[in-house]
Amino acid sequence: MEKMRPMLFTTWKTYSKEQFFKDLIAGIVVAIIALPLSIALALASGVGPEQGIYTAIVAGFVISLLGGSQVQIAGPTAAFATIVAGIVARSGMDGLAVATILAGIILILMGFCRFGSLIKFIPFTITTGFTSGIAVTIVIGQLKDFFGVVYPEGMPTIETMEKLKAFAAGFGTLNMDAVIVGLVCLAILIITPYFSEKIPGSLLAVIGGILMVKFLPLNVNTIGDLYTISSALPSFHLPQLSFDMVQSALPDAFTIAVLAAIESLLSCVVADGMINGKHRSDMELAAQGAGNIASALFGGIPATGAIARTAANIKNGGRTPVAGMVHALVLVLILVVFMPYAGMIPMSAIAAILFMVAYNMCQWRTFAELVKTAPKSDIAVLIITFFLTIVFDLVVAIEFGILLAGLLFMKRM
Repeated sequence: MEKMRPMLFTTWKTYSKEQFFKDLIAGIVVAIIALPLSIALALASGVGPEQGIYTAIVAGFVISLLGGSQVQIAGPTAAFATIVAGIVARSGMDGLAVATILAGIILILMGFCRFGSLIKFIPFTITTGFTSGIAVTIVIGQLKDFFGVVYPEGMPTIETMEKLKAFAAGFGTLNMDAVIVGLVCLAILIITPYFSEKIPGSLLAVIGGILMVKFLPLNVNTIGDLYTISSALPSFHLPQLSFDMVQSALPDAFTIAVLAAIESLLSCVVADGMINGKHRSDMELAAQGAGNIASALFGGIPATGAIARTAANIKNGGRTPVAGMVHALVLVLILVVFMPYAGMIPMSAIAAILFMVAYNMCQWRTFAELVKTAPKSDIAVLIITFFLTIVFDLVVAIEFGILLAGLLFMKRM
């Protein structure tokens, strides 16, 4: 049963005071990085800014406590933004909570059924296709806030293509003040890594955006203009359940579970390479399930392992799950003390952060290389999955992509 033993219990045997201080510093740094990202990803998901913080706190703590990786940092990620926004628009927060809880149960079952090693058999063309597609959908969803455009009243804006049509129709309302703030924040995000790897560019972009709006005569929407900011701690909420709601939530739950499994295990593999370690994939899946259930019950959204935050944890000395737990506790302090100031963040700054997130996840070099070198059948799966993600949604893309890849595999055999 070693494979189903949380890594915390293993690392605890040789834990030292020196390692605690390293984990403490890493946890604080990662919490600072996670703050603007969690807010941005929550807004991209169609929920309030505090929901992103709740997710990072609750899911982040539970997944570090029970996880099969020494250094994994979990929280909201860009991969879920589009699908979560669609669920919230159709079924509200209760519908999202039901889908996330069901996804958590599926993940736990996957862990106990030893599915951790099977995830690697999902074709690389499918994961590349929908990851690149998600990046495009995030960019399209943020065009409105980056350019300060007002959607025409009455136009549907749930699906990605509907948002693109609404943006084109409302382009005449473009706000140059929002564009200026967005471009400056984008420049900060691009330039910062060249000067410092320790200070997160997203935090500097947020601070720069706040200062511009506060001290310059710029008319730009802020988070506080559009959302009610809450600094209350996450509280337990059991969603109203019905057979129809569970039935309609199952396809979304399956997509969330598959996506969480792929992304978290990919993050674990990257982390193993950085620390020369070995994660327990089945335990990690079960922990992801428990973390998602807890997140849904305390007002959060789906969560998974975040590669960028995990890498930051490692670079700052984090080597045990304690760092991930510290990151969650520091976010509790930030939520209570600093959350009211989040209302001052310009929406175009949030859009700039999400543009950068989309660029970092789009894998355009890998996509181009596959188009040049892969067999024609694999290229077909890649491009079809990519366009289905943009034109329809992730549920359709993953289901059709796996079906098509399975048929091609049978043909080859």
